[in-house]
Amino acid sequence: MTAVSYGREVALSSRRERRSLLALLRHVDLVLVGSALALALLGIVLVYTATRDALVQQGLSSHYYLERQALWVVVGIVVMVVVASIDYHKFRNWGYGIYGLVVLGLAGVFVVGKSALGAQRWYGLGPLQLQPSEFAALGLIVALATYCSRRRGVLSLRETAGLLALAAVPMLLVYKQPDLGTAIVLGVTLAAVMLAAEVRLRHLLLLAVLVAVAFVAALELHLLHSYQLSRLTSFLHQNQDIQGANYELYTTKLAISAGGLKGVGLGHGLATDLSLIPNQSTDFIFSALGEQLGFIGSAAVIGLFGLLAFRILRAAQTARDSFGRLLCVGALAFFAFSVFENIGMNIGLMPITGIPLPFLSYGGSATFAFFATIGLVLNVEMRRVTRR
Repeated sequence: MTAVSYGREVALSSRRERRSLLALLRHVDLVLVGSALALALLGIVLVYTATRDALVQQGLSSHYYLERQALWVVVGIVVMVVVASIDYHKFRNWGYGIYGLVVLGLAGVFVVGKSALGAQRWYGLGPLQLQPSEFAALGLIVALATYCSRRRGVLSLRETAGLLALAAVPMLLVYKQPDLGTAIVLGVTLAAVMLAAEVRLRHLLLLAVLVAVAFVAALELHLLHSYQLSRLTSFLHQNQDIQGANYELYTTKLAISAGGLKGVGLGHGLATDLSLIPNQSTDFIFSALGEQLGFIGSAAVIGLFGLLAFRILRAAQTARDSFGRLLCVGALAFFAFSVFENIGMNIGLMPITGIPLPFLSYGGSATFAFFATIGLVLNVEMRRVTRR
């Protein structure tokens, strides 16, 4: 082959690669990306307003959490781009490997992890903390989609049992940490994927009965931790023990109601400024939103979450294969339930379980996991019209 011929082939290959890249970029869902970025930017502001006064009182810089959350968002965007750039069909080949890494990470916290407030959920990496349970849903989604897409037609009872066993390992490890909220998120994600994978209705009904029996048995046999049981029971009596078990819920609802229609303005708010709400920058960030931006601001943010969920649903509907569809369905369940549970527990509609609000709550692990999930959805959507 002459040098001229070789040069022409390289040029043609380079042009094909450029055309392929441009074809993918034309199908980037800008609405999905824009919604996620808008929520993340608002989250940085809310984390700052919810933490600055407490930091000043401790003699620390008021920008400490602001700078860290901004860094998490930047890294999260990079993670999203990387995940979106890898053909999602490769994740099907790596599905069980990713699942294995997630299980290994969840098991490892019991050996070398850091404990705080009776929970053992984190790895200490110098000044940073990594919480593997935040990535459990993402790893489970990929593993479940891999398992189901390799089987044709309606799943048999044996195949359904295998699916349940696949999900049971990370769920039990997360629950043992203990982290009941994330375990519930994994359960909801599993249920959504099972519905999308055409599991027989009688098998789903049987599973629902078994879950109900297991829950009642856990209550009767005192298998739940005392604080978990307290949160479940106090949720049914929200106007009692407002200085004890219901203190967080009482102050959270008070802050949201104080916001009224338009809110008291960013950077203002009695409950937020005086740090009256424990864990406001994480579990109860919605209370800072409600107090400062009021009903209108809260409704706008919920609308953004709704738009994000709609675009994920659209990606599931337009996916070119079952693997991509199941990835998007799992992502939709992960996001939608996280939003529903977090906002629900802030306004008294759901028990307090400690689930972060996507893109708004402070924390690097959660931010990376949610951006990676968006990257996975973008990946499927960009390749819906391309050939493998």
